[in-house]
Amino acid sequence: MHGTITRGTSTVLGRRELSHGCFVLRLDRAAIGRFEPGQYVVIGPEHSPDRREYSVYSAPDEPFLEVLIKEVPEGEVSRALHELEPGDSVAIEGPLGYFTISPEHRRSREFLFIATGTGIAPFHCFVRAYSELNYRVLHGVRYAEERHEYHTYAPQRYTACITGETVSEAYHGRVTSYLQQVSVAPDTLCYLCGNCDMIFEAFDILQHRGIDPQNLHAEVYY
Repeated sequence: MHGTITRGTSTVLGRRELSHGCFVLRLDRAAIGRFEPGQYVVIGPEHSPDRREYSVYSAPDEPFLEVLIKEVPEGEVSRALHELEPGDSVAIEGPLGYFTISPEHRRSREFLFIATGTGIAPFHCFVRAYSELNYRVLHGVRYAEERHEYHTYAPQRYTACITGETVSEAYHGRVTSYLQQVSVAPDTLCYLCGNCDMIFEAFDILQHRGIDPQNLHAEVYY
């Protein structure tokens, strides 16, 4: 069951800087009722018509709502949100989306989560919400500092694929290059979130591996 969509305002509780240009915005969740991990909200400055979609980063049982935001130099909304202080308000709508996991699959299926950049947000929410998941995370980033709060994931379940520098505990290269080198069981449920080019390429790789298209789920960020 998905939450009822509401529209209103939410109070900023704080901001957590994660890396250069990326931050977590923490909001009062009173304006948004129940949501399912994997859903998103639409937020923007209170008195501006401009809004953007952000996957929920925090878990449903936490007393606040968090979104992971990459500040884009030409992006008016992300820059405005980065300037907000505790006590300020944002316009908010949600929850929205169907990038979710059905209850009958949480304990019985194997999951592969593939993300680029801030596309890790819904998977952070999944893992915090569902301790029983049998999952692997492949996270494509440019620099090591962009492995946002990667200690959330069990070390043996998280692989960072870093293109801009060499890090001993990470794969050096694109996430799709790493995907070509690992085995994926045919009945794995695969969730992909992030760059559309990555998603198209990963879909091709996985389908050639025999993954049923019905087991492929995507959320495109850009």
